[in-house]
Amino acid sequence: MKIQWTPITQQDAEIIAGWKYPEPYNFYNMTADEEDLELFLDPEKRSPHTYSAYLNGDLIGFMTLDLSNHPTIDIGLGMHPDEAGKGKGEGFVNSCLSFAAKRCQSAAFTLSVATFNKRAIAVYERVGFKKKQTFMQATNGGHYEFLSMEK
Repeated sequence: MKIQWTPITQQDAEIIAGWKYPEPYNFYNMTADEEDLELFLDPEKRSPHTYSAYLNGDLIGFMTLDLSNHPTIDIGLGMHPDEAGKGKGEGFVNSCLSFAAKRCQSAAFTLSVATFNKRAIAVYERVGFKKKQTFMQATNGGHYEFLSMEK
Protein backbone atom coordinates (compact mmCIF):
# COMPACT_ATOMS: atom_id res chain seq x y z
CA MET A 1 0.00 0.00 0.00
CA LYS A 2 1.72 3.18 -1.21
CA ILE A 3 0.22 5.89 0.97
CA GLN A 4 1.22 9.51 0.58
CA TRP A 5 1.46 11.32 3.91
CA THR A 6 1.03 15.09 3.96
CA PRO A 7 0.56 17.64 6.75
CA ILE A 8 -3.17 17.82 7.35
CA THR A 9 -5.01 20.76 5.82
CA GLN A 10 -8.01 22.44 7.36
CA GLN A 11 -10.14 21.06 4.52
CA ASP A 12 -8.96 17.51 5.27
CA ALA A 13 -9.64 17.98 9.00
CA GLU A 14 -13.21 19.08 8.26
CA ILE A 15 -13.77 16.13 5.92
CA ILE A 16 -12.40 13.66 8.46
CA ALA A 17 -14.52 15.19 11.23
CA GLY A 18 -17.58 14.35 9.11
CA TRP A 19 -16.75 10.66 8.71
CA LYS A 20 -19.42 8.38 10.19
CA TYR A 21 -18.56 4.86 11.27
CA PRO A 22 -21.14 2.06 11.64
CA GLU A 23 -22.03 0.66 15.08
CA PRO A 24 -20.16 -0.13 17.28
CA TYR A 25 -17.32 1.82 15.65
CA ASN A 26 -19.39 5.02 15.73
CA PHE A 27 -17.57 5.43 19.04
CA TYR A 28 -14.76 6.80 16.83
CA ASN A 29 -16.87 9.48 15.12
CA MET A 30 -15.15 12.82 15.75
CA THR A 31 -18.50 14.31 16.68
CA ALA A 32 -18.86 11.77 19.52
CA ASP A 33 -16.61 13.90 21.76
CA GLU A 34 -16.93 17.67 21.64
CA GLU A 35 -13.48 18.34 23.13
CA ASP A 36 -11.72 15.98 20.74
CA LEU A 37 -13.61 17.51 17.83
CA GLU A 38 -12.51 21.01 18.83
CA LEU A 39 -8.88 19.91 19.21
CA PHE A 40 -8.98 18.32 15.77
CA LEU A 41 -10.76 21.13 13.93
CA ASP A 42 -9.07 24.18 15.46
CA PRO A 43 -5.77 24.73 13.63
CA GLU A 44 -4.40 26.56 16.69
CA LYS A 45 -5.11 23.56 18.95
CA ARG A 46 -4.51 20.70 16.52
CA SER A 47 -1.16 18.96 16.83
CA PRO A 48 1.36 20.17 14.25
CA HIS A 49 2.23 16.49 13.87
CA THR A 50 -1.09 15.50 12.28
CA TYR A 51 -0.99 14.04 8.79
CA SER A 52 -3.46 13.09 6.07
CA ALA A 53 -3.15 9.75 4.29
CA TYR A 54 -3.82 9.67 0.56
CA LEU A 55 -4.01 6.60 -1.64
CA ASN A 56 -4.39 7.13 -5.38
CA GLY A 57 -5.53 10.70 -4.71
CA ASP A 58 -8.22 9.72 -2.19
CA LEU A 59 -8.17 10.75 1.48
CA ILE A 60 -8.20 7.40 3.28
CA GLY A 61 -7.00 8.22 6.77
CA PHE A 62 -5.05 10.34 9.20
CA MET A 63 -2.44 10.03 11.91
CA THR A 64 -1.29 12.19 14.81
CA LEU A 65 2.13 11.72 16.37
CA ASP A 66 2.74 12.64 20.00
CA LEU A 67 6.45 13.32 20.44
CA SER A 68 6.32 14.20 24.15
CA ASN A 69 8.05 10.92 25.13
CA HIS A 70 10.54 10.83 22.25
CA PRO A 71 12.20 8.56 21.24
CA THR A 72 8.94 6.64 21.85
CA ILE A 73 6.20 8.01 19.59
CA ASP A 74 2.54 7.70 20.58
CA ILE A 75 0.34 7.25 17.52
CA GLY A 76 -3.32 8.15 17.05
CA LEU A 77 -4.78 7.05 13.73
CA GLY A 78 -7.95 6.49 11.81
CA MET A 79 -9.04 5.05 8.48
CA HIS A 80 -11.93 6.23 6.34
CA PRO A 81 -15.06 4.27 7.31
CA ASP A 82 -15.35 2.91 3.74
CA GLU A 83 -11.82 1.48 4.00
CA ALA A 84 -12.12 -0.06 7.48
CA GLY A 85 -12.86 -3.76 7.89
CA LYS A 86 -11.70 -4.68 4.38
CA GLY A 87 -8.29 -6.17 5.11
CA LYS A 88 -6.40 -2.93 4.56
CA GLY A 89 -5.58 -2.20 8.20
CA GLU A 90 -2.23 -3.97 8.31
CA GLY A 91 -0.91 -2.09 5.27
CA PHE A 92 -2.25 1.18 6.65
CA VAL A 93 -0.65 0.72 10.08
CA ASN A 94 2.65 -0.38 8.54
CA SER A 95 2.61 2.77 6.40
CA CYS A 96 1.93 4.85 9.54
CA LEU A 97 4.88 3.26 11.33
CA SER A 98 7.22 3.62 8.38
CA PHE A 99 6.37 7.30 7.95
CA ALA A 100 6.63 8.01 11.70
CA ALA A 101 9.95 6.16 11.99
CA LYS A 102 11.52 8.18 9.18
CA ARG A 103 9.95 11.49 10.20
CA CYS A 104 10.83 11.22 13.89
CA GLN A 105 13.95 9.05 13.83
CA SER A 106 12.38 6.46 16.12
CA ALA A 107 11.55 2.78 16.14
CA ALA A 108 9.57 2.69 19.41
CA PHE A 109 5.82 3.24 19.30
CA THR A 110 2.81 3.21 21.58
CA LEU A 111 -0.90 3.52 20.94
CA SER A 112 -4.19 3.12 22.78
CA VAL A 113 -7.32 1.41 21.51
CA ALA A 114 -10.79 0.85 22.97
CA THR A 115 -10.88 -2.73 24.28
CA PHE A 116 -14.09 -3.53 22.38
CA ASN A 117 -12.24 -2.93 19.10
CA LYS A 118 -10.98 -6.50 18.67
CA ARG A 119 -10.55 -5.95 14.92
CA ALA A 120 -8.00 -3.14 15.44
CA ILE A 121 -6.25 -4.96 18.28
CA ALA A 122 -5.71 -7.96 15.99
CA VAL A 123 -4.21 -5.69 13.30
CA TYR A 124 -1.90 -4.03 15.82
CA GLU A 125 -0.72 -7.43 17.07
CA ARG A 126 -0.05 -8.62 13.50
CA VAL A 127 2.27 -5.64 12.90
CA GLY A 128 4.17 -6.33 16.12
CA PHE A 129 2.45 -4.37 18.90
CA LYS A 130 2.24 -6.05 22.31
CA LYS A 131 -0.57 -5.60 24.82
CA LYS A 132 0.56 -3.71 27.92
CA GLN A 133 -2.24 -2.64 30.25
CA THR A 134 -5.84 -1.53 30.30
CA PHE A 135 -7.01 1.77 31.71
CA MET A 136 -10.20 3.78 31.98
CA GLN A 137 -10.49 7.02 30.03
CA ALA A 138 -13.18 9.70 30.09
CA THR A 139 -14.38 10.36 26.55
CA ASN A 140 -17.57 10.56 24.53
CA GLY A 141 -19.59 11.48 27.62
CA GLY A 142 -18.58 8.43 29.65
CA HIS A 143 -15.69 6.31 30.93
CA TYR A 144 -14.41 3.56 28.67
CA GLU A 145 -11.78 0.87 28.91
CA PHE A 146 -8.74 1.23 26.65
CA LEU A 147 -5.75 -0.98 26.01
CA SER A 148 -2.25 0.46 25.74
CA MET A 149 0.06 -1.31 23.30
CA GLU A 150 3.69 -0.86 22.34
CA LYS A 151 6.11 -1.89 19.65
